[in-house]
Amino acid sequence: MTQRINLLTNGANAVKALSGVGKYLAESSIERSLQHLIYFRVSEMNGCGFCLDMHSKDAREEGETEQRLYMLAGWREATVYTDRERAAFAWAEAVTRITNSEVPDEVYNQVRAQFTEEEIVDLTIAVTTINSYNRLNIAFRTAAGSYTPGLFKVKAN
Repeated sequence: MTQRINLLTNGANAVKALSGVGKYLAESSIERSLQHLIYFRVSEMNGCGFCLDMHSKDAREEGETEQRLYMLAGWREATVYTDRERAAFAWAEAVTRITNSEVPDEVYNQVRAQFTEEEIVDLTIAVTTINSYNRLNIAFRTAAGSYTPGLFKVKAN
């Protein structure tokens, strides 16, 4: 597979703008570990190899276990996730799929029980942002497998 466009050289300004959202999220109350899991799960759903490589490595670098990463596609049956994480995964999947132009009330009620309204907004921004990155990397065929952990790490102030 040949890369079509290198985002870092031919889309640097666009990536810089999008990374501003990452800086905002780094300062949000959504746990960094949960953000990694959400990014990984949405990237699984979308089939984005580059983002799977990146977020698995960054999550492991920051202390996430291999077991929790391996089991993420089956999170509903796995016992290694908290209720807060489960609510976030359900929300991430519903927002990513947007079936019949809606996110079901059942999923909203689940996320509302675990997150404040501001956190739900931040969670939704995280989901839509990783969906954007997935689509960019898939469209431009960004090669997967050679990501160095921490390369794009965004730090809070």
